Amino acid sequence: MEIMQAEETLVCTNRSFGLEHSSLRVLRDRNGKQQVAVDPVGVRPGNWVITMSGSAARYATGNFSILTDLTIGGIIDFWEAENDQSTGNTVTTG
Repeated sequence: MEIMQAEETLVCTNRSFGLEHSSLRVLRDRNGKQQVAVDPVGVRPGNWVITMSGSAARYATGNFSILTDLTIGGIIDFWEAENDQSTGNTVTTG
């Protein structure tokens, strides 16, 4: 798993049958590299997410027949970045 940031929705009208009607998102990793992931959870631009790769990415879609090697598995509510700067939103309950 890896932490990445969602940048934008990727509109792809003509696609392989194996992608079905999956939502696609452009993500950026901590080194600035952009990647495309299947988004079964509905992220918004700017959200920090946890991604699954390899065969786990197919299971994370909820449909093993979808052809993907990168899937967003969840939206991060709050985490501490390595450089001691807070990233995300603090969630309060109660």
